[in-house]
Amino acid sequence: MKSSQVLLSIKQLEIAYPSTEGPHSISAVKDLNLELRQGEIGCLLGSSGCGKSTVLRAICGFEPVKAGEILLRNHIVSSPLIHIPPNQRRVGMVFQDFALFPHLNALDNVAFGLHHLAADQRTSVAKEWLSRVNLLDKAHAYPHELSGGQQQRVALARAMAPEPDLILLDEPFSGLDVELRERLAGEMRDILKENGITALLVTHDQLEAFATADKVGVILNGKIIQWDTPYELYHQPSNRYIADFIGHGVTIKGIVKVGGKVQIEIGELELDADQNFEIGKEIDVLLRADDIQHDDASLLQAEVVSKTFRGADFLYTLKLPSGIEIYAFVPSHHNHSIGEHIGIELVADHVVTFSDEPSPESI
Repeated sequence: MKSSQVLLSIKQLEIAYPSTEGPHSISAVKDLNLELRQGEIGCLLGSSGCGKSTVLRAICGFEPVKAGEILLRNHIVSSPLIHIPPNQRRVGMVFQDFALFPHLNALDNVAFGLHHLAADQRTSVAKEWLSRVNLLDKAHAYPHELSGGQQQRVALARAMAPEPDLILLDEPFSGLDVELRERLAGEMRDILKENGITALLVTHDQLEAFATADKVGVILNGKIIQWDTPYELYHQPSNRYIADFIGHGVTIKGIVKVGGKVQIEIGELELDADQNFEIGKEIDVLLRADDIQHDDASLLQAEVVSKTFRGADFLYTLKLPSGIEIYAFVPSHHNHSIGEHIGIELVADHVVTFSDEPSPESI
């Protein structure tokens, strides 16, 4: 990371569209805030229609702002009164479909945005960036001759070649095979980090977000409800929505016991020091799939309701004696049948709890 300087700052952003049913507008983004520092990779994560791509278009300058501010290097580029044109923002963009020119080879695609340089300099810079993404040997290949991952790297090199302050990536892996996404996300992160590039991507896929980003913002109804590291999002979700949205988990009822413990159906857990609840209080405890361990010797049994093969492991849905269903990751050599009862053990060493919390819609 080059420095700790804040490169992108978004303050109380609101973006609205005219309503088709009356004179009022409909907010696609409302009261959205974030900061991205020089050299950081950020991600806006959310389901379809949550407003994440709208934020990207506003940063580029393609969407007007109803309220709030977008600042790049501490200079306002968008507000209700200020709108710096897209070509003056020093922002690069990698589109969902890569948007490579089919009639240009990889070298000419990368050189396309370097019109301010002399012809020989354009070629030299384009070759340098193809080298940085390990594609110099494909310089004369056309897009249709490249794999999806190679096309992605050409698009990334083209966006980085003019050396913008910020690169934006709109669902950069959506057109690729599922099994390639996580690996390519890691490769893209390496390229961005090796070149000190500050980037912000949007995706609906949390595996892509976690494999790529330093900071992830979960968006609900056009607002970031938690902006944090992937680790903190997973282990310290700020509300029930994020607990449900991130990872494979369920909430299960528990009763607070003496000694800072909580009793749930399958065992007893120790509460964190800052989780102060009245003894006897009923609370919700988040159980993730990695909190449950398969143990043939365990007297606690659960019924296999469904399973998903993931290669190294299965994701099992298990029914407890009470009828409550939980998840468990089980090594793939334990291939149990639907309806079979298996032994399980509670191995959670970090407890996430919720009590008297408003619904996500009211956040």
